[in-house]
Amino acid sequence: MKIASFNINGIKARHQALCDWLDEADADVVLLQEIKSQDAGFPAEPFEDRGYNIETHGQKGFNGVAILSRRPLEDISRGLPGDDSDTQARWIEATVTGDSGAVRVCGLYLPNGNPAPGPKYDYKLDWMERLRARARELLNAEEPALMAGDYNVIPAPEDARNPEAWADDALALPETRAAWRRIVNLGFTDAFRARHPGSGHYTFWDYQAGAWQRDNGIRIDHFLLTPQAADLLTDCQIDKHVRGRDKPSDHVPVWITLDI
Repeated sequence: MKIASFNINGIKARHQALCDWLDEADADVVLLQEIKSQDAGFPAEPFEDRGYNIETHGQKGFNGVAILSRRPLEDISRGLPGDDSDTQARWIEATVTGDSGAVRVCGLYLPNGNPAPGPKYDYKLDWMERLRARARELLNAEEPALMAGDYNVIPAPEDARNPEAWADDALALPETRAAWRRIVNLGFTDAFRARHPGSGHYTFWDYQAGAWQRDNGIRIDHFLLTPQAADLLTDCQIDKHVRGRDKPSDHVPVWITLDI
């Protein structure tokens, strides 16, 4: 089963770009972030025509997550537990059954947190603590599960072309990295790092200052796998070439394959 994550940065602006990538990628499940669309306005037809079932958790103009799946989606849940007052659309999860088992897929768009310090950064850290609680529940189930999406976290200096430029950014502050480690160290596997150690691997290039042309990127889109899912991992790659296309998202797809 091929499962991808893609911050599309506006589904209405980039639905054709997404369709072009889907046609070549042949992904079974795609977790989307920043759809920037309410549920009723999501342009479903191009994806339904390609055989995808669609579940969305949208919001007008901001945020928004979705799941596209060629297999049925079961037990769908929207919104990260832990704060009933949080109305931002940043979390969706469902169960997908493969040929030899099922996997719980959780799509997320973690808050950016800038400017830091400030209320936006406080929200980011609070959200990550809620994420840790949900992560622990997934581990306790002792079943294949994953949490994937735009984490807005640069885990380590090697995940940025110019680490010093991000030293005071909410994506790389010590408190952010510590919160990330508290989640991973519960027992999760960073799928990409399990397959590709070392520097030079990025998933985001800013639109400004020629970041793409200079390969001035950062790795902030991640797959975290429970031990049961990690045991099924056969590959993880970044589709870097997508960033060089016309009117691209500032993110590129990341995907894994599971033997399931």
